[in-house]
Amino acid sequence: MSVRFGSTQALDSVSLSLVEGEVHGLVGENGAGKSTLGKVIGGLYQPDSGELEVFGRQVHRWDTRRAQEAGVVVIAQELCLVPALTVAENVFLGRESRTLGVLRGDLRGRYRDLEKICGFGLPPDAPVHTLSIADQQKVEIMRALARDARIIVMDEPTSSLTADESDRLHEIMRRLRSRGTTVVYVTHFLDDVLGNCDRVTVMRDGRVIRTAPAARETKASLVEAMLGEPVDMVLPERPPAPSPGTAPVAEMREVRSASVREVSLLVRPGEIVGLAGLVGSGRTEIARALFGCDRVESGQVLFGGAVVTAASPRASIARGMAMIPEDRRAQGLVLLRPVLENVTLPHLRRFSRAGVLSRRAERAAVRELVERLGVRPAALDGDVSVYSGGNQQKVLFAKWLLGRPGFLILDEPTRGVDVGAKSRIYQLIVEIAAAGTGVLLISSELEEVVGLSHRVHLVRDGSIIAEVPGPGTSVDEVLQRLFEVGATSPGTEGRP
Repeated sequence: MSVRFGSTQALDSVSLSLVEGEVHGLVGENGAGKSTLGKVIGGLYQPDSGELEVFGRQVHRWDTRRAQEAGVVVIAQELCLVPALTVAENVFLGRESRTLGVLRGDLRGRYRDLEKICGFGLPPDAPVHTLSIADQQKVEIMRALARDARIIVMDEPTSSLTADESDRLHEIMRRLRSRGTTVVYVTHFLDDVLGNCDRVTVMRDGRVIRTAPAARETKASLVEAMLGEPVDMVLPERPPAPSPGTAPVAEMREVRSASVREVSLLVRPGEIVGLAGLVGSGRTEIARALFGCDRVESGQVLFGGAVVTAASPRASIARGMAMIPEDRRAQGLVLLRPVLENVTLPHLRRFSRAGVLSRRAERAAVRELVERLGVRPAALDGDVSVYSGGNQQKVLFAKWLLGRPGFLILDEPTRGVDVGAKSRIYQLIVEIAAAGTGVLLISSELEEVVGLSHRVHLVRDGSIIAEVPGPGTSVDEVLQRLFEVGATSPGTEGRP
């Protein structure tokens, strides 16, 4: 099958076979065509050419309705939930019980039965818009399971889940396989592919490179096939840490908000400071209070040594701060606008005189960043909504690097990003810090936050419970501290 979006060849003569009762891994760099292929299987995209055979029958008309009727369901990387509806209503949307056309109120019982299988612990009556990204991901998984699917395409289902939750999902996948369900597992976590898949297909530049038993592959062999060359997967060396006497670029003093409890921290110019904690620990809420997204009830936020009195994202940007949020599609990008406009949106005054925008200067500045960050495709007028997750993330980096911030907050900067793009983003973070920018790094991947940061604050229940150095600290030590019982009370430890 082949699929083209404008000038972009998303799939180029791709052939793939799925076997009943297998977990089939699908890996490749961002933009390799994995998600596009998954959406063709699920009827979301129509191939421009090629043949599709489903359960031994050639299909000429294929869309989401026909796919679901045949038992093919897609859990897309971009969450597709109805925010105003409850968890249970989203899970059974379109699958409600009816008698003579009248809805029956048995959602709770059906939800309890499904929850016994999943064990996610989500309240059925909670509106979806009140849930974290990780919990919304669980709702998507439950919705697919509620459809008794014969084929389930899971596109990055663990990107927002904790290690324990990911293990639970892998157990569900094995259970599905044992009863004959086929799972197409699209993920950037290669260890998960090797540990849970029967076969794995590697894609590159819209083509299938090979399909092989997972037992014959290694992490290194998959990376080399994905990228076409071996890649050093070691984290880059941190830049030299600033001296302890260096004045901080950003600081919090005993800050309390609706979700933050008496947090104190500081970030110096050229320093990478990490926030590590379990999903829901309050890491993002600390960043939001610092950036002016959430109201500070007490305490002080300082930037450049001055107390911030009128806090808001707009004021923070004007002071030279920037924040890359964890949900790039909902909070970071304007999906209906092209790459050029997304990158320059906060910086239009820089390219205008007397209210007239200089398109030439705007395009030149963006083109330089797009080339530097390796955004693919590199078309400035490209529709950002059809870019892969990794390339959308690079566009988001370009958006804020254009303003040369003195302080940068990175919330899950490599979420849903392939190993090649991760390597480039790691190097970019180190380069940003080496140039003198202070960085606050939040990541659910502990190897990432410990390996890149000079100092790491451990967060639990909206408080900093401890501080550990990045160099010389192991992930096991961090996990042990995060799960400690009777930890130090909030506000008494971890202050710089």
